[in-house]
Parts: sequence; structure tokens; C-alpha cells
Amino acid sequence: MLWKGRRTSDNVEDRRGLTGRRVAVGGGLGAIAIAVIVLLLGGNPGEVMQNIQTAPPAGEEQAQALSQEDKELGEFVGVILADTEDVWNQVFRQAGEQYREPKLVLFTNATESACGYAQSATGPFYCSGDEKVYIDLGFFQEMQQRLGARGDFAWAYVIAHEVGHHVQNLLGVMQQANERMQASSSQEEANRILVRLELQADFLAGVWAHHAQRMKNLLEQGDIEEGLNAASSVGDDRIMKQQQGYVVPDAFTHGTSEQRVRWFTKGLKTGDIQQGDTFSVPYERL
Repeated sequence: MLWKGRRTSDNVEDRRGLTGRRVAVGGGLGAIAIAVIVLLLGGNPGEVMQNIQTAPPAGEEQAQALSQEDKELGEFVGVILADTEDVWNQVFRQAGEQYREPKLVLFTNATESACGYAQSATGPFYCSGDEKVYIDLGFFQEMQQRLGARGDFAWAYVIAHEVGHHVQNLLGVMQQANERMQASSSQEEANRILVRLELQADFLAGVWAHHAQRMKNLLEQGDIEEGLNAASSVGDDRIMKQQQGYVVPDAFTHGTSEQRVRWFTKGLKTGDIQQGDTFSVPYERL
């Protein structure tokens, strides 16, 4: 992926190497709202809820030096975030709307957010309470080692997916999904709403890649395959099979590997945000 030498975003908040962050849990979000927000790539919203209750006491910050590899990875994230800004500013402008750029927080091990106390085990997530994406970059190593998702475009897919949740928030989709979850009659029904939300974020990641390629010609041979492999590697069926040896479809919250690849590919091919309404498609045909 061609990324070096291009603009980096001013919206990166780098907390890596800081320990003893002061915890400020709150934001007025209920349990269901947090479950909707804390999403993607095997992240467990239930863990976040537990972490809110078990967050350590406030402490003073202490800085630790970053390695050269850490610095370069942070630069990569800044470039990809800038690419999402360029694409979504253009898409929203063409639709007569204004795009509000999110912040992206890099952290190590744990940090606070408006959605509660976040740990690395949560995985990357978007919090609508402060309109920030949170990523411990150790997750990228986890993607390679545990999930077999390798390559810089696989990492770009993760960032684009999380920014896709921000786009959903700006369009009102996340609020509507939250309301549907609150009105749902069962956990299975609520999980299906989460699946629709996640697959749409995959679609939006594909839309980003479509326009970023046309605007910047950033893809190299093999990049698309890296993105498709990343989408496949984080399917609920694949992760469940790997972790527990069997699959429970009613417990899906992100979609199958095949579904995630299909919706990412649709966004990549069309670049048309109007074709990503996962909420109007019968669940069996997602």
C-alpha cells in the first residue's frame, strides 16, 4: 500500500506510552448504547461493561518512549485517517452535507473514553459519546498472529471500518439501531441488529477504499486480497470455530466471514453509499 510521504491527520490523539491515565467514566450512556458503540473484530461489548465497573483508581500520567517501529505505525495510522477525511469530506459535500471529522485515539493497554474504561482486549471501537475511534495498535499484531490477517491494507480496513461507524453516527443510523435494540424482545433480535450495523460499516470501509483509490491511487498488487482476508478473518463463524470449536449463529454480532467479505466488496465495487442499507435487506439474505 502506497502511504509514505502523504498528509497525516491532525485528529490523532496519541496516548501510547502513557500509564496511570485518569479515568472519567460517563457520558450518560446506558448499557445498550454502549453495547451498540463498542463493536468490531471480535471485541466484546460485555467486557467493556465489566471494565466500567472495575476501572482502576485515578493516577498520575507517566510517559514511556516509543520505538521507531511504534512511531512509524503511528504515522501510518495518521495517513490512513487523513485519507478517510478526504474521502468522506468529499462524499458528504457532494450530498450537500458537512462531514464532521472524528478523533482517533492511540493507546497502550488501557485508557478512558466517554463510553467507559477501555482495555486492549476490547479491540478497536468507536464511541459516539465523544466521536472518537480507539485503537491499541497491538491489535494489528494480534490480527497477524492469531487471525492470519496480514498486510498494511488489512490494518487500513480496520481503521476505515471504525470510521464507518462514525459515518453511521453522523447519518443517524447508530441512534436508530440503538432504539431498535432497546425495543427488541430478545437477545437474538438485538444481536441481529448489531450484525446489520457491522456489515454496513464493512460496506462503508469498502466505499472508502473505492474513492481513496480513485483520488490517490494508493493500492498495490495484493492489497485488495489483504482487505478481503481481513474481513474474512473476523467473521463470527470463523472466530467462534477457532475459539470454542463450534458455531452459534444466534450469538453472532458481526456477521459471518462470507457476509463481511460480500458487503466490503460491494462498497469497494460501487462506491455508492446509497447501496449499503443493510437494515432493509431480509436477515437471511444479508
